[in-house]
Amino acid sequence: MRAELQNTVAEIEKSLELLYQRMDGETAPHRLEEFNARVEDPTLWDNPEAAQKLMRERQMLVDAIGTYDKIKQELSDHLEMIELGEMEDDQEVVTDAEEALVSLAVVAAEKELEALLDGEADSNDTFLEINAGAGGTESCDWASMLARMYVRWAEKKGYKVELQSESRGDEAGIKSAAYKISGHNAYGWLKSESGVHRLVRISPYDSAAKRHTSFSSVWVYPVVDDNIEIDVNPADIRIDTYRSSGAGGQHVNTTDSAVRITHHPTGIVVTSSEKSQHQNRDIAMKALKSRLYQLELDKRNAAINEAHENKGDAGWGNQIRSYVLQPYQMVKDLRTSYETSDTKGVLDGDLDGFMAATLAMDVSGKSRAEAQNE
Repeated sequence: MRAELQNTVAEIEKSLELLYQRMDGETAPHRLEEFNARVEDPTLWDNPEAAQKLMRERQMLVDAIGTYDKIKQELSDHLEMIELGEMEDDQEVVTDAEEALVSLAVVAAEKELEALLDGEADSNDTFLEINAGAGGTESCDWASMLARMYVRWAEKKGYKVELQSESRGDEAGIKSAAYKISGHNAYGWLKSESGVHRLVRISPYDSAAKRHTSFSSVWVYPVVDDNIEIDVNPADIRIDTYRSSGAGGQHVNTTDSAVRITHHPTGIVVTSSEKSQHQNRDIAMKALKSRLYQLELDKRNAAINEAHENKGDAGWGNQIRSYVLQPYQMVKDLRTSYETSDTKGVLDGDLDGFMAATLAMDVSGKSRAEAQNE
């Protein structure tokens, strides 16, 4: 077997080993038997919340076992086809099986990363907020580019994207926007995107064609499940209604239907301006609870946040990623050193490489470059 193909097989086997470890393969069959026995209990749904939790845990285990078994079986099948093709001197069979192995390695790597998304809220839907930094039109345009980038990424993942609120820039772009992104592991994938994003380019708004640097912040927090209790004291919040602002058109509200909730103890402010006042109030309250839950998660993971996110306050010096379009083209994550010259692909939503590198670092405590140098 060629060395390149041996490396591909070794990568698949490594992914299988991690998948086996994450699902605790030795005990998985026994745990599934226990789940199945409990599902057959006629009193199971006497407690709906407990029953739903049980069914979710069972399905996660079923999916983990199914993924592992499928990849393992496909690996065996493709290797068998290669051996058969070589015995019969059928190069077409060998080539097809080798190409299938390369594709399987990609799938196995994706499933390996998904297996790392086992944090308390990783599987949840997520809220994503984008805010333009200082710099007027330049930063507002950059914020709109980021919004487009994340919407494209989410659509490629098959996630549902809902615009919660938006404030248009005075001349172009957006001052801020908030989205709800729904889909399995939406928060787990996007959580590493929180921080300040820096753009360097020749400004389309500068008649002198000078190079400009712009900043925008991205913040991500999970949608709180119904089984997670977050108490909000009514005395701690102020609810304001106002008329939505915009550039005009059919989506501009003509009544004071937009809602802003301010949480005094933390200073958190959430808004919703895309629905009726009643719906906006409900959306904003859910967003507030999610932000408070994110604060709690941050406290529990203070060491990780300090080492890997280092968000600090809203200072623009705490960038997590730089997007350079001039004088050269490069997108580089400052935490993991992961980089690519395909700036167009990144701005069109090709973000998985950056997310995967950060996720792997969060697990290992080491950047991609550090791991490769060992």
